Amino acid sequence: MTDLSTQLGSIQPWDIGDDDHPHEECGVVGIWGSSDAAALTALGLHALQHRGQEAAGIVSLAGQGQFHAHKGRGLVGDNFGDAHVIAGLPGHAALGHNRYATTGETALRNVQPLYADFEFGGFAVAHNGNLTNAHQLKRALVRRGCLFQSTTDSEVFIHLIAISLYTTVMDRLIDALKQVQGAYSLVALHNGALIGARDPLGVRPLVLGKLATGGYVLASETCALDIIGADMVRDVEPGEIVIIDDSGMKSVRPFARAGSRFCIFEYIYFARPDSVVEGTPVYDTRKRIGAELARESGVAADVIVPVPDSGVPAAMGYAAEAGIPFELGIIRNHYVGRTFIEPTDQIRHLGVKLKHSANRSMIEGKRVVLVDDSIVRGTTSRKIVEMVRQAGATEVHMRISSPPTTHSCFYGIDTPERGKLLAAKHDIAEMAQIIGADSLAFISLDGLYRALGKKGRDADAPAYCDACFTGDYAIPLTDSQDNSERPLSLLQAANR
Repeated sequence: MTDLSTQLGSIQPWDIGDDDHPHEECGVVGIWGSSDAAALTALGLHALQHRGQEAAGIVSLAGQGQFHAHKGRGLVGDNFGDAHVIAGLPGHAALGHNRYATTGETALRNVQPLYADFEFGGFAVAHNGNLTNAHQLKRALVRRGCLFQSTTDSEVFIHLIAISLYTTVMDRLIDALKQVQGAYSLVALHNGALIGARDPLGVRPLVLGKLATGGYVLASETCALDIIGADMVRDVEPGEIVIIDDSGMKSVRPFARAGSRFCIFEYIYFARPDSVVEGTPVYDTRKRIGAELARESGVAADVIVPVPDSGVPAAMGYAAEAGIPFELGIIRNHYVGRTFIEPTDQIRHLGVKLKHSANRSMIEGKRVVLVDDSIVRGTTSRKIVEMVRQAGATEVHMRISSPPTTHSCFYGIDTPERGKLLAAKHDIAEMAQIIGADSLAFISLDGLYRALGKKGRDADAPAYCDACFTGDYAIPLTDSQDNSERPLSLLQAANR
């Protein structure tokens, strides 16, 4: 049988994902001290599936240095739903990773955790974030004879540990961490311990939990703890390294203390609504953001409609504050894959309805406020506004629970280059015209900070990383500012 893609010839796959949103980062889970370590890790990764859907991997540790691994493209359930796979990952400790590629091609060699054999034994590492000096470090490492097996920036950690002149595993890891720049939450596993680390500004999240059996858990979000019945202990602090072994948990702080710059988009979009982020319930925070948005940019309307699913809590907060009914005027189809073959222009035009459908009875003849969390390119927003108008809305106003996204992220979130960001090229009135809305408004930056419990944004010492809204990059963009020639193999790691 001829392959369908061959029959269609030049027809390209069409991504019907949320291109009006920044894409997911990655999710990490580590377990120490459980006979079901691999199974618990798989469950934790399942809870973190929203952070990455391209690939998943688990490395387990059994006995004295016996490491086992399984990796694959696709979802966690596709890779670890078979009992035989879990049975092939024995041991009391395990490390897992969900991948959404911010650097490196989508190839099996880039699927984490990455594993290497050192003189001190096996070592596996899983990384959420992005290193901003990875190219610079790679060039130096390649000149020293290091052979890279992947195009992901995470492999830099492996080689820096390998060439370190320090003796212990921890000292080698600290030596490596002090050479990298960027945002990272890192979980590593070796013969003697499970290790978790956050960058000095704490841009990416990492939490510590405890199992009822006495073991420990490290994970990107608390929702991973909930699914395996673990209790939240605390967030791993910015610049902190936690070491978990059979004697318990201890903390090391090798970096000078600096003010936290946690990613503000975790509150707006990335974290799962039932997670608690930096001590704050995400669901409640998003409702407060919606309420602040209503106070700032209220408009006469008959119904408040969220763009599902990420716009739902903010729309609830907006509706409550505005005193306008909240309705599910758009229904999302959860069973659509990330790509779809579009054989004709007509099917392409109808494509948005594969994922979202208008609930006509809630929209027809009404003034509608659509609430969404962000606009990146504007393409999906335009299609949704058009769909709501076709369902009979007399007015369509759009309200966004984040400030305009004007700059690209270099810290682990996959955003388009700046020239493709709608807000980088157009003012709000122009954006409203482009997406076809009667009006468009974004929450102000100070309003966002107020919803997060601050008086406003302190320009001299911002409480969060908000570079995607301000261009205020807290961590040097070394590679982006380096204009020297790079070998092709190094450039591949920059593919976004």
